[in-house]
Amino acid sequence: MSPLPFGSKTTADQVLAGIDLQGRTALVTGANIGIGYETARALSHAGARVIFACRNPQRGKDAVMRSNADEPRGRGELMNLDLGQLSAVAESVRALDLERLDMLVCNAGIYPGAYRQTADGFEETVGVCHIGHFLLFLLLLPALEQSDDARVVMVSSESHRMPRTLDFDRLPLTQKDYGQNIAYGQAKLCNVLMANEIERRFGEPGASGAAAIHGYSLHPGTLVTTGIGRNSLLARVAVQLSRPFTKTAAQGAATSVMCAAHPELREGGGRYYVNCQPGRASREGNHPEVAARLWERSREWVADYLR
Repeated sequence: MSPLPFGSKTTADQVLAGIDLQGRTALVTGANIGIGYETARALSHAGARVIFACRNPQRGKDAVMRSNADEPRGRGELMNLDLGQLSAVAESVRALDLERLDMLVCNAGIYPGAYRQTADGFEETVGVCHIGHFLLFLLLLPALEQSDDARVVMVSSESHRMPRTLDFDRLPLTQKDYGQNIAYGQAKLCNVLMANEIERRFGEPGASGAAAIHGYSLHPGTLVTTGIGRNSLLARVAVQLSRPFTKTAAQGAATSVMCAAHPELREGGGRYYVNCQPGRASREGNHPEVAARLWERSREWVADYLR
């Protein structure tokens, strides 16, 4: 694969310039604000049917209306999705009219403040960023298998490097051993491992005729304007103070849309991307045995919703 002429200042629209996504369908989580919105908007404006999967129905509706108003070809639509409640994830997928899915962009996430749990009793950061997305992927797997170019994009972070290893005895964290940076690092490491395991399990066509599904992970940029820090005063302040020196949301979304839709990356799964270029994930993030163990543990967590 030749290096693409994109970098840290490239916007999502520039990545998709000249690319026609008519007939393709994408689902983007956390699409009502920031990087998620710019990812969904850019894909929609390039001709794709885009499902804006959002936790807050009103904000999601406003985002879809804003995106569609800016582009007559825009085909955005709303899906109510609460990744912090597994039963709600299952209900949302069942209500979705979707025979085929070409792009799943797992963008939604949170940077935690105080210790919180999801409705299912998981530490909220890992629960939302990883476990909810893991169930979403498995429930959408039949639709992804109908695509001739299916891609799953996990929006991770350079924070996946800390902790350096994934301690399964402390995953997810309990209130007793909780630390917000550790929780966030765990969640982002899970994103990298999940993308790589998708590539290993589904990166080749299945014996039953199912199409290949490629997995990608990425770092969108540091402290890009987004809603990820809504639960942490420190994170919100840091984002505001750093805004003049960091990427815009449109630039932060560039690597996501490149992984999701650029023709040159069709065979680029199983890699970690930074600034629209191949990067290198941590040693733990590239560890196949850790990824396989996380996959099996995650299936146990969501097993009740796969029957």
